[in-house]
Amino acid sequence: MEKIKMQAPIVEMDGDEMTRILWQMIKDELLLPFIDLSTEYYDLGLPNRDRTDDQVTIDAAMAIKRHHVGVKCATITPNAKRMEEYHLKQMWKSPNGTIRAILDGTVFRTPILTPSVKPFVRTWTKPITIARHAFGDLYKATEFRVPGPGKAELTFTDETGTELFCKPIFNFDGPGVVQGMFNTDASITSFARSCFQYALDTRQDLWFAAKDTISKQYDGCFRDIFQEIYETEYKTRFDALSLSYLYTLIDDAVARVIRSEGGFVWACKNYDGDVMSDMVSTAFGSLAMMTSVLVSPDGNYEYEAAHGTITRHYYRWQQGEEVSSNPIATIYAWTGALRKRGALDENAELVHFADTLDRACLDTIEAGIMTGDLAAVCQRSAAPVSSKAFLTAIRGRLETALA
Repeated sequence: MEKIKMQAPIVEMDGDEMTRILWQMIKDELLLPFIDLSTEYYDLGLPNRDRTDDQVTIDAAMAIKRHHVGVKCATITPNAKRMEEYHLKQMWKSPNGTIRAILDGTVFRTPILTPSVKPFVRTWTKPITIARHAFGDLYKATEFRVPGPGKAELTFTDETGTELFCKPIFNFDGPGVVQGMFNTDASITSFARSCFQYALDTRQDLWFAAKDTISKQYDGCFRDIFQEIYETEYKTRFDALSLSYLYTLIDDAVARVIRSEGGFVWACKNYDGDVMSDMVSTAFGSLAMMTSVLVSPDGNYEYEAAHGTITRHYYRWQQGEEVSSNPIATIYAWTGALRKRGALDENAELVHFADTLDRACLDTIEAGIMTGDLAAVCQRSAAPVSSKAFLTAIRGRLETALA
């Protein structure tokens, strides 16, 4: 079979631990035999981020701006334990947060549904898409470990040097910690427009939730910008399609989501989206069955798996054990990027390949061949297979379908 040609490259961002192993297995088994794969490669593994003082993450984000499509492997965001384990120079920030800030995009995460795996929430019959704001908040916060007694203040000085605001945060009588977060009207506006447009494009209602009763200025700013954009730019179009926009408090939204049937876009601030996407994906069956795409206002796309680096399996793999890690979300990151690259380049063969590989994955699961996480929640009895055996089974169905 002649390999499918690509007109332009995809920005490829390698990652860490077990997902890094799966990344190469997926390329070797499902991509390279069928595609003349063209990528611009960046190693975002934690050791290389440390070697380059995280410049490699910035370079990868700028490459996405040039080529418009990227695909990213899961990466470690180090804590104190990881800093010691990897002998790091410093506790580097989340590479996802860095990339999102540079691209100023919105992350949309949607569960991958298959009949054999039913949601744990019995009312859910349709997928729930999490739209996660991709700028500021906790992920670009400034933090300080307070050593002892003293005063923390929040101060704003305008560009002329005039102090416009200064308010005490807390008077410490001993050690503690303080944190400062930020956001901008421009980024919130971009986030809101992306969410409303995505809801229109997918013909789904949009929910947005924050905590403006407590955070009257910060979360209140999000609430007001969303409402203004909805009223002035989208309400008429929503009404024409019988779609609705709902703003509510984040705790009320969680209760509503659990009672719902699904089938809507749930817009969340950065941290809320990080947490809720894991909750939604797990409740739909598996954290490894969640698509994720970062979409920027100027037409750039970054695809990745919504889960982490599967550390527990990686340690076992290092000991020579055979593991049963689910590669589906990582495969879907690749197919999403290939599909978008094909669409932008009018490469129908590449789009068809991505669609066919997606179907091969789900057909393999429906045939009763699946990894341990899916076997544990499958509606029928299924013996789990290793990651390697699972990928081999997918390849067999892919070859048959392409032939």
